[in-house]
Amino acid sequence: MDFSTKLKDKYQEQIIAALTEEFGYKNRMEVPRLQKIVLSQGVGDATGDKKLVDQAVEQMTSIAGQKAVVTYSKKDISNFKLRKGMPIGAKVTLRGNQMFEFLERLLWSALPRIRDFNGIKNNGFDGRGNYTLGITEQIIFPEMNIDQVSRITGMDITFVTTADTDKEAFALLKHLGLPFKK
Repeated sequence: MDFSTKLKDKYQEQIIAALTEEFGYKNRMEVPRLQKIVLSQGVGDATGDKKLVDQAVEQMTSIAGQKAVVTYSKKDISNFKLRKGMPIGAKVTLRGNQMFEFLERLLWSALPRIRDFNGIKNNGFDGRGNYTLGITEQIIFPEMNIDQVSRITGMDITFVTTADTDKEAFALLKHLGLPFKK
């Protein structure tokens, strides 16, 4: 099956040339690319109610279009009544065509649904070319039925790139269409 998205085609046809001109790459393989998108959600009250993690996995699966997995605590924290190995959240990793399809849905249908949206902050870079975006409400995605959501929770969306610097990653994500604040 030959499946292609508009963003993937745009990357192949326009963004590689634009980034090569901007940064002076000598080879097409030097141009940074988007490796994966990781959606993660921590459920703080999961220590008291185990069903919250199951709901988080179900919601993340419907948002991403791919089965989410449960994340478990790595150590004991007595102040939070947390034991090692307890389920505390959900995550899903998207690569390839599913990654580009999710990015299109995020840019064209989810982000415009945020109230008073002025763009995303440009201070979420980690120094190695990756960017993390925090979403406060999962109901901005059109796949979520607001009547079936018992709790409104947020999530983190991490864009993992092959860029060496934050400047290169910023240029790549800007060309892909992420609406950064000016």
